[in-house]
This record gives sequence, structure tokens and C-alpha cells, in this order.
Amino acid sequence: MEIERINDSTVKFFITYNDIERRGFDKDEIWYNRERGEELFFEMMSEVNDQENIEISGPLWVQVHAMDQGLEVIVTQGQVNDGNVKLEIPLDDEKDEMPVDNNIVDMLDSQFTNDENDLDTDSSLSVVIGFNDLEDVISLSHSFNEDVDTSFYSFENTYYIFVTLDEKYSDEEQDNLLSRMLEFGYESDITIHRIQEYGNTIIASDALTEIRKQFA
Repeated sequence: MEIERINDSTVKFFITYNDIERRGFDKDEIWYNRERGEELFFEMMSEVNDQENIEISGPLWVQVHAMDQGLEVIVTQGQVNDGNVKLEIPLDDEKDEMPVDNNIVDMLDSQFTNDENDLDTDSSLSVVIGFNDLEDVISLSHSFNEDVDTSFYSFENTYYIFVTLDEKYSDEEQDNLLSRMLEFGYESDITIHRIQEYGNTIIASDALTEIRKQFA
């Protein structure tokens, strides 16, 4: 995937259809299967974040151009000041002539764009945590007793815990809980969708509690 940093808040990347298929996606399904389209976008943005240090947060403006060989995606992160969202959208006269696929644009916009009423609302946080070995998972289970939704997987010789911190925790509390969990593992770039599809489900729910019981 080719990545180009436009400015501090905008990045443009191009991914070929061959690259899309190598990642395990069908070229056609990303347009008509909402979940798969979102999964691909999350995966691409994770890669962009690793290389360009752009964190996905707040409202985003997303523009997708379908080309003969692949997709060109432009993502601009909005700046929130006093409840108002400001987007510095780059203008490209050459690209103005190109068609934009409304299906995928609507999909991505609905996923990432928040209106003003949502800006101060706490929301759930879901993270995939990878572990170097099983002992780290067991240690986490004995050190973390909070009531959070967790599931346990293995994929490509690595163990993963998928954790969801729901709305009962504030943003600050979510950050603190996640920091405690990451003392035993690391935040993985692999999406939970890929792990669920190609990996093995060891414990589907309440995983940390079950591990704590089994390894008392």
C-alpha cells in the first residue's frame, strides 16, 4: 500500500485490488458487505497510523476514488474547538473530475463522523491485545478483576485477548484499565475479524475469569 502524508491532518493512500485480495478480502464484497468494508478500512488506517503516526480519533472526512487498479483514499482528521468541527480539506482539481463511490463513502462517514451532540459522550472501547506467551495471559487474569467483556483466541502461534470496555467506564477509566492490561501484552494491529475468521476461539466470553479459575 502506498501512503502519502499531505499535511498534519490529511493522509492519502492507494491500495491495489491485488493487495486487497492478499489481505483476505474479495474485491466485490468490500463495496456491498458493510462489515467487511469497515474491516478493510480499519486495517488500512492501522497501517497508516504505524507509518505516519496519525491517530484515529474524533470526526474524519473520508473520500474514496475507485480506479482501474485499486482504491485511492483521502482521510482528513477534523479539529474540534469549542464544540465546532473544523476540517481543512485539501483541494485537488485533477481529482475533482473523478467519480466518488457514494456507498463506501457513506459507510465510512457513518462509522467515523460524529455530530456535535456526540462529541462529549463516552463510548465503548474495543482492543485486541497480543501476548508473547500463555504465562502473560495467566498473569493478567490474576491481576485484573474488573468486570469487562473479554474473549480469548489463538492465531498464528500467538495468543490474543479481545476486550471491550463499555460505556459504564469514562474515557479516563477506560484508558487506565487498558494501560493496566497492556502491562502484560501489547496492542495488536491485527483486527478481531481476521482472528475470528482464521484463528481459534479458546474462550468466547468472560475469558479472564475462566482463565483465572482454570489456572488457580
